[in-house]
Amino acid sequence: MKIGIKKLRDGAKIPVYGSQFAAGADLYACIEQDIVVQPHKTVLIPTGLALELPVGYAGLIYARSGLASKRSLAPANKVGVVDCDYRGEVCVALLNHSDEPQTVAVGERVAQLVITPYITAEFIQKDELSDTVRGEGGFGSTDRF
Repeated sequence: MKIGIKKLRDGAKIPVYGSQFAAGADLYACIEQDIVVQPHKTVLIPTGLALELPVGYAGLIYARSGLASKRSLAPANKVGVVDCDYRGEVCVALLNHSDEPQTVAVGERVAQLVITPYITAEFIQKDELSDTVRGEGGFGSTDRF
């Protein structure tokens, strides 16, 4: 699949897959100087890129496992969604989950982008829904089965 990409500023790096079978391509911080993310704070990190995704596909922005597990930096919204009709700059809302300041370096890999198909549903209001074994069982309810 070919994805259109536009560099919006100098220093922007095209996403790169870390291995032959990697699902996510690394997104890089396109910043002029290092940024310190204070404990329990969120900073919007620009990538300097805009995408042209095909209709029926979305770009999902996930944490990089090393950054999250070693430095407690991960997307604040857990998974960012880039819709196929969005043409603005892709940014990563990076949250510092730790009690220590963390520095994001110029050009550092800050997240990973997974391109995935999606289905647009038609929501139909009903007076009743079909019965299931689980029924209305909520959080933790499947432990009973």
